[in-house]
Amino acid sequence: MDIEALKKLNKNKKMVKKLAKKYDAFLASESLIKQIPRILGPGLNKAGKFPSLLTHNENLNTKVDEVKSTIKFQMKKVLCLAVAVGHVKMTEEELVYNIHLAINFLVSLLKKNWQNVRALYIKSTMGKPQRLY
Repeated sequence: MDIEALKKLNKNKKMVKKLAKKYDAFLASESLIKQIPRILGPGLNKAGKFPSLLTHNENLNTKVDEVKSTIKFQMKKVLCLAVAVGHVKMTEEELVYNIHLAINFLVSLLKKNWQNVRALYIKSTMGKPQRLY
């Protein structure tokens, strides 16, 4: 989208919300990223989808892959958190490594570390959950 298309959305909350629901992530150039909050209002930010910066010397495909592999999580009112740690083509060792990494990172963010964790489950897309902790 160019600046003119963004101006058409000009703080139309319904359209901004629809745009945020339609896409998982956004990329924007330096000149455009400064104007987005003024033009669109807080809609994208509230949805947790504020655009990532894309500079002219960066490879677009690399940046898209980087954004795809980024996991954003928010814990506000819900005390449950789900995180993707792998995909079907990964080996068992890679999955175990990713699970350990994800658990250790997320637990380190909690104020009381493991004392704040009541239960920990692992689950595949269509499989039954298995309790780990």
